[in-house]
Amino acid sequence: MAAPKKSRGPAGGQGRPGRSLALILIAMVALTGGMFLADQPTPRLGIDLAGGTSITLEAKSEPGQESAINKTNMDTAVQIMERRVNGLGVSEAEVQTQGKSNIIVNIPKGTNSAQAREQVGTTAKLYFRPVLTVAQGTPTPEPKASSSGKPTPSGSPSAPTADKGKTSATPNASATTQGRAVTGALKADSTPTPKTSTTPKADATPKADATPSASAADEAAAAKLQKQFAALDCSSKASRAEAARGAKPTDTVVACSSEGDAKYVLGPAQVSGTDVDSAKAAIDQTNGQWIVQMEFTKGGAKKFQKITGQLAQQQSPQNQFAIALDGEVVSAPSVRTALSANAEISGSFTQQSAEDLANVLSYGALPLSFKEQSVTTVTAALGGEQLQAGLIAGAIGLALVVIYLVAYYRGLAFIALLSLLVSGILTYTLMSLLGPAIGFALNLPAVCGAIVAIGITADSFIVYFERVRDEIREGRTLRPAVERAWPRARRTILVSDFVSFLAAAVLFVVTVGKVQGFAFTLGLTTLLDVVVVFLFTKPVMTLMARTKFFAGGHPWSGLDPKRLGAKPPLRRSRRVNAPTDPKEA
Repeated sequence: MAAPKKSRGPAGGQGRPGRSLALILIAMVALTGGMFLADQPTPRLGIDLAGGTSITLEAKSEPGQESAINKTNMDTAVQIMERRVNGLGVSEAEVQTQGKSNIIVNIPKGTNSAQAREQVGTTAKLYFRPVLTVAQGTPTPEPKASSSGKPTPSGSPSAPTADKGKTSATPNASATTQGRAVTGALKADSTPTPKTSTTPKADATPKADATPSASAADEAAAAKLQKQFAALDCSSKASRAEAARGAKPTDTVVACSSEGDAKYVLGPAQVSGTDVDSAKAAIDQTNGQWIVQMEFTKGGAKKFQKITGQLAQQQSPQNQFAIALDGEVVSAPSVRTALSANAEISGSFTQQSAEDLANVLSYGALPLSFKEQSVTTVTAALGGEQLQAGLIAGAIGLALVVIYLVAYYRGLAFIALLSLLVSGILTYTLMSLLGPAIGFALNLPAVCGAIVAIGITADSFIVYFERVRDEIREGRTLRPAVERAWPRARRTILVSDFVSFLAAAVLFVVTVGKVQGFAFTLGLTTLLDVVVVFLFTKPVMTLMARTKFFAGGHPWSGLDPKRLGAKPPLRRSRRVNAPTDPKEA
């Protein structure tokens, strides 16, 4: 005699729906508590809803360096820009790439957009260069050439009365002195190595020089640089930008002060911004002026000590070193003794300008130059109108879903509405927490994604309800119908949600900007739909099947067997054999 088979428990945990409900209740309480503990009771809004400024920057490469615009450099630029903006105390800003050469910076309202625009677009290439000569920022007469080819003074343009560093009293310099300083610097930088002399043969015939000597080349380069220096007009912003463009660290260059009141001839860079370990704004205790204090790395400290030791032995203005930021001299202090690990940048700084400079020095230079392509400002009033329109659209969509559920499913609509409420609470709390956690901002496309998710969530309920109704039409009572319908509905719901999530993931990967907000919200709500259906809708349906209202097939339950056209239950009956003999009948 075969042993009786052990009966399996009802599929779907019919006898233990309370565990699933308790689990999702704990999750809701935890998320809601975390939302208030994080002091984030509402989702963070994007600039199209809250108002703000959107800046589009286009990467520009130097001539011959077009390959510099690549994914690595663009990603590095995004990280540096994020650190700079965050250094201003703006944690809600969004910085992301768009295409191959554009970066979008979204800055919410309440931020000094002008300050942020300057921070994100500044390349912040810092170099410490020795000063060869200095003059006022206006064009100076070119020196006239004598018969010997050397410049003669044609005027005495005076230098600024004070340098931009802590020590003043830069002496006047004539055009002749300036030309000699430039020439001397070029000779020092490019002195040719002498060759070993040999005794010429007796029959050797002296030949004329075919190429100019190194000294002649230096004189020509110095004359060209002197001409450029004399013509430079630092009072013009365009001229200052032109002078700073394309300057290499190894070149002797001309440069303007950041205010445009002085111009300089600067030698090759001796220390770069990468040698700066940290920088901060502070007040000079001796005069109460704002300064920027820097600390160098170990290697940078050695370079700085070497160059300052050399400059300390020079006469003014060649004992100065210029601190050039993006080609403009922000400070040119004099050096009296060798310095090592620390340095100060002083000048006509305000608190904001000192903090801005310290910020860009601390977080590094951008690997590319950027041009501001467009700036879009969204007012808070316009953002509020868009948010209101989005909420109205969501309310209309939700109302239509509720009307359909009540009209067609009657009592089952109560379960669907409870499930939508749970899904809404989970979505709201997660959006609020994801703001400070990963920088998620609810923009208008994200609101659209949430509205679309209402239909996706309602569709899962409809699939399950229809499977239960199919079982009742087959003649089963409600409790077995609920459990038998679940495996079939579960497969359909999982496949449908997987397709929706896959579409959202692909859309998130291949798009940029605000469209990603739509994709992210759609993917998030799709995952929550699976959680709600498994941990809430199914257990609640199991509990409702035990009540008289639903189990008895009340006309307003939505599960009335008569209205569904249920077949009568199949019952077995004994078969009676008909008599074959008429007499027995």
